[in-house]
Amino acid sequence: MTPPVELRTLVLGGTRSGKSRHAEELLGDDAAVRYLATGRRIPGDTDWDARIAAHTARRPAHWTTEEVGGTELATALARPGPVLVDDLATWLTGVLDDAGAWDAPVVPATVDAAVDGLVAAVAAAPGPLVLVSAETGLGVVPDTRAGRLFRDRLGELNAAVARVCDDVVLVVAGRALTLPAPAVTEPGTGVAPTPVPTASAAGPPAGPVVAGPGSGLDAAGAGAPGSATGSAAPEGTGVPAAGAGGPVGTDVAEPDGAVAGTPAGVPGAVLPATGAAAGAVAGAATTPASITESDVEIVPVTVGRPDSRSRRAAVALVEGLAMPTGGLGRLGELGVWLASCQGTCPPQAPVRARVVLLAADHGIAGNGVSAYPPQVSAVRATAAAAGRLPVTVAARAAGATVRVVDVGLVSGAEGAEPGWLVAHGTGRIDREDALDGERATAAWLTGRRLADAEIDAGADLLIPATLAVGVTTPAATLVAAVTGAEPVAVVGRASGIDDRAWMRKAVAIRDALRRARPHLRDPLALLRTVGGTDLIVLAGFLARAAERKVPTVLDGLAVGAAALLADELAPGAKDWWVAAQPSTEPAATLVLEHLSLVPLLDLAVRTEDGTAAVTALPLLVTAARLLAETGTAQDTGVVPGDVTVPAGAGR
Repeated sequence: MTPPVELRTLVLGGTRSGKSRHAEELLGDDAAVRYLATGRRIPGDTDWDARIAAHTARRPAHWTTEEVGGTELATALARPGPVLVDDLATWLTGVLDDAGAWDAPVVPATVDAAVDGLVAAVAAAPGPLVLVSAETGLGVVPDTRAGRLFRDRLGELNAAVARVCDDVVLVVAGRALTLPAPAVTEPGTGVAPTPVPTASAAGPPAGPVVAGPGSGLDAAGAGAPGSATGSAAPEGTGVPAAGAGGPVGTDVAEPDGAVAGTPAGVPGAVLPATGAAAGAVAGAATTPASITESDVEIVPVTVGRPDSRSRRAAVALVEGLAMPTGGLGRLGELGVWLASCQGTCPPQAPVRARVVLLAADHGIAGNGVSAYPPQVSAVRATAAAAGRLPVTVAARAAGATVRVVDVGLVSGAEGAEPGWLVAHGTGRIDREDALDGERATAAWLTGRRLADAEIDAGADLLIPATLAVGVTTPAATLVAAVTGAEPVAVVGRASGIDDRAWMRKAVAIRDALRRARPHLRDPLALLRTVGGTDLIVLAGFLARAAERKVPTVLDGLAVGAAALLADELAPGAKDWWVAAQPSTEPAATLVLEHLSLVPLLDLAVRTEDGTAAVTALPLLVTAARLLAETGTAQDTGVVPGDVTVPAGAGR
């Protein structure tokens, strides 16, 4: 059997999954394979010796075996192949052993250096190369510091190696599945090209290739199969050497990146209508030709997590500051979150915060569900552009800049940017769809482009909001659809409506929710059916900001509802968000619970325009500066002393 073309393949699997056997089969029986064994022999461990012997007996006699560990593995990869490495989990265990990392407060730099060196060696390997590693969730890891350290670092290693490999294979119960690679996308859109089947070693094509994070591939881990680890077998088992502080297996890891995308055709993948709109939206003008989108497929894109190394370093930094244990409370947690989002420790204080206010009209506002008439949406946008709304005043006080964008007003507003217009108003969601498929796609892409524009201009923290009258009605409908809540449980008084308006709003949400039910597993279809232009733009904005690793502050029910759908279309996006405050709207409480977000403040601000989020900006600045400027206990001498009371004292 001839070895494959000069490719690099990563084979993942759990304990006794057959991953090592599959890796051996990939290289065939005829080639003179160099087998690089990373497992360390344990004197006196007869079971370990027996496992190694079983692996050795299965391999062809003309294969050569080299026992390597630490930096020796990278050196061995520089020589000609074909090469089989079995396995990375055991190699990492040895590296952590040698560095004394199990009990160290911060993982020694030698570990990072060894991992970086290995990844570079894999990328530069001259011949066919197959690597075996353990996959998270298919083994058991002790819930100890050593266990968490092992699973985190192995998840990061798997993700890094996967990024430089040509193929990634998952083996379960002896059956192999080639995982789809991230596809090159239209820059800044997250739009997938025509799907291309990926061949599987165990049967039919693995499914269509899907879009990676916005501008193609996410540098922090898009396309990584790994974000996961597992236990392995000898000479590739992931079992630590005797006496090591490491775990015996693995669990879910927290890598800096994750697998990009979900195949089209599964819940959440949407193919909007092409060509002319299937049905005109009542009262809506023709969509400007410049933003018409057709033959475009929106697919979920998994967002890489904030940097785990920086998070661990920030936690260690906080623990070493001159203060009682846990003395910074939520401020310390906020500083750690900022460090992980920025990928640096200590974090930098946000200095270029940007508020983006969306102006739009909702057809349902004409049904008396708000204390304000529909035309007030444009009035609010004009006031915002003039700097006269609470959010703009708060932004000036906090040093943030404000942008007002018209994405869906019926007649426009003075001072609001018109170049981002998607549609003039929306349909009445209790009777008809808010938008057609083409406009919904255009709104999603508009949100992403808005986020790109702000980030490219230097924004290091984002605060999006909407100024639309009646927006809490579609927002509450979306929350009920996603969380399964009853209509009456999500109806609030928002703008200060009376009992009659409350009842009209409850009926509108009930009827809209009935129309939404066929689309419960399709996020973009939900937004199109019972959402609105600003809500879809918000969802695209939030998803794109997370993909580009820019932290965002959420405020208000409308932004929260959009965030629910954004996290569906970009899984993992919620890790890049923080909530400003709990809203007085009951549906907003469900949003925070669903996204597992704990608000920073509780000011009972009811403007729903981002005012509370802007007010929270000084907290973020303070949290960052506390970590960066507070002296350590060791440097200042502020350390607990001997508080033993001498005999007889105090009498």
